[in-house]
Amino acid sequence: MGFRRDIADAFLKTNEINPDFVEVAPENWINMGGYWGAQFKEVSRRFPVFLHGLSLSIGSPDELDFDFLRQVKNFIEEHDVRVYSEHLSFAKLDNAHLYDLLPIPFRDDSVKHVVDRINQVQDFLGMPIAIENVSYYTPVAAQMTESEFINQIVSQSGCSLLLDVNNVYVNAFNHHYDPYEFISGMPLDRVAYLHMAGHEQVSPTLIVDTHGEAIIDPVYDLFDFTVAKLKSVPVLLERDFNFPEIRMLNHEMNQLRSIVNKYWIKDVVPA
Repeated sequence: MGFRRDIADAFLKTNEINPDFVEVAPENWINMGGYWGAQFKEVSRRFPVFLHGLSLSIGSPDELDFDFLRQVKNFIEEHDVRVYSEHLSFAKLDNAHLYDLLPIPFRDDSVKHVVDRINQVQDFLGMPIAIENVSYYTPVAAQMTESEFINQIVSQSGCSLLLDVNNVYVNAFNHHYDPYEFISGMPLDRVAYLHMAGHEQVSPTLIVDTHGEAIIDPVYDLFDFTVAKLKSVPVLLERDFNFPEIRMLNHEMNQLRSIVNKYWIKDVVPA
């Protein structure tokens, strides 16, 4: 499960949440001192840590920020991080942080650009990274499908895929395609782990990916379909705000657990 300050006591003091691993955004914890720095050291001592970045901006036309990557690399070594993932998007232009994950045009030149940047990151860190399929609300100058775009990037860069099942559902609803067909067309042998989350339907024709609501049954159904096609991989429950009672979060984790246990070995559980 994602480690958030709002529910930190449930991880560290009451043990109401006891996942197999935690995920954090490195931007929120690098160089953190004081009380929260000590809390995170305790988290990394007790749980394996995955990093899910927000600001690498892998699709940006700007140069990669190697000062930031150097901090990430040190953080990975300090906390024995198992996986570093980022979004297949961009969030920075002319050194201005846009505070949103914007879609990369599904084009051949974008594939080349992104593959080159992923390779630079992987060479610098000395480890493969995982790239997440993102939710988006309009395509930009597309020359290929999103599925073709993702497949080419994963194939050419050798990176792993962080498959966000909720994002597939959101995009399929908003852009009128079949989410099951999309999942089947993904490079499933390259999936490093899965994300599951809630969303908000704001109109009859629009869903917004929020990570602030409970997972709905159609997304559980799509998750079931996905898990049946995969070898066992870690599963993350994403909740970024609007936290319910801890028992409700545990209920969601148990629902995910019941699905994976139908297909995978019994000691693989969602976190």
